[in-house]
Amino acid sequence: MASVCERVLIELNPAVAYTFPSHHNRILEPYNYYNFGQRYIRGLVNFNASFLGHQDRFAQVRAQLAAGENVVLLANHQTEADPAVFALLLEAEFPELASNVIYVAGDRVVTDPLCKPFSMGRNLFCVHSKKHMDDDPVSKAEKQATNRRTLKAMQVALNEGGKLLWIAPSGGRDRSIDAATGENIPDAFDPSAVELMRALVTKAKPQGHLYPFAMYSYRVMPPPKTVEKSIGEQRLVFHSPVGIALCQELDVDALLEGVEDKEARQQKLADAAFEAVMEEYMTMLGVISAPDTAAEKGYSQPWLNYPTPPLDQWL
Repeated sequence: MASVCERVLIELNPAVAYTFPSHHNRILEPYNYYNFGQRYIRGLVNFNASFLGHQDRFAQVRAQLAAGENVVLLANHQTEADPAVFALLLEAEFPELASNVIYVAGDRVVTDPLCKPFSMGRNLFCVHSKKHMDDDPVSKAEKQATNRRTLKAMQVALNEGGKLLWIAPSGGRDRSIDAATGENIPDAFDPSAVELMRALVTKAKPQGHLYPFAMYSYRVMPPPKTVEKSIGEQRLVFHSPVGIALCQELDVDALLEGVEDKEARQQKLADAAFEAVMEEYMTMLGVISAPDTAAEKGYSQPWLNYPTPPLDQWL
């Protein structure tokens, strides 16, 4: 907490506060912001009750990236801690995926002084979400210009190949609650966001792959129940199980075969991605509540095979 206060105070000083470019590379020195984020969120995760779904699919993604191909994860998004949760559950078996992933990040996490230090430790493509585009009409034109610059930066990166991107097509954190269980569940995907990623990876020179991706992290840092326009929301943190799982790669050509209407194509692709995420998400909740079923459903806890890092490695 002392480290959090120190880093937030720096970002409250306009003379030295960091400004994020369209394509931000994680900052590791002179201060290691990646380790800073890992260290803080690590304390919120109940690793003994957390699970990783389908290691074999993560191995497939690793092989595709090594071959110079691009991979986009179409993910549900639950908390501001999601990048750290993603990395913490992958660092044992897939450290390169944990550290090299590039997140498509909304303006909230790069402008809120409490979020900024955590965001500075991640690779980001910075965009302005449609949910907040009209919050300030005066700045709308500049926000749109920023998004155009970011899209150009994304295309340049994808043309280089070997890039892993994480995007939340819902446009924000999950706020829906399942009436039957009381559990938080993923929000629907925006077809235009899914289509944008399909178009970007298709246009890029290397081959591209789209994977639906399910994440459960809601209880470590629940978001506000409604979307807030102002910066500076209250944060609540808890010690909780988390989980991530990779769904089967989308066969885009097969899904869209025979569908000619543009909007229908976009909707069908978004629905397929979202349905895969929902199915895997519910499976993941079942595994977390009934750990004895983990192996038969393709879930594991690879971090338990490794010793806990010494404290000096976290600092």
